[in-house]
Amino acid sequence: MIQLYTSLYTLAAFTADRVKREQKGATAVEYGLMVGLIAVAIIVTVGLLGGRLDTLFRNVLNALPGGAAPAAG
Repeated sequence: MIQLYTSLYTLAAFTADRVKREQKGATAVEYGLMVGLIAVAIIVTVGLLGGRLDTLFRNVLNALPGGAAPAAG
């Protein structure tokens, strides 16, 4: 009887360990998806606003005392 209990306990512990591992894997996938979506959002934002930001920074640089824009290239 003790051997049956030990076998069932071992099986339950093994199953619980596998379930925990699957949840950790799912969490890693979720974090990977979030990082990917954030990267896409950054790329799209920079693509859409890149020209405006460049103009804004050049205007600020030119407005500073003695601030001439550096030569391009």
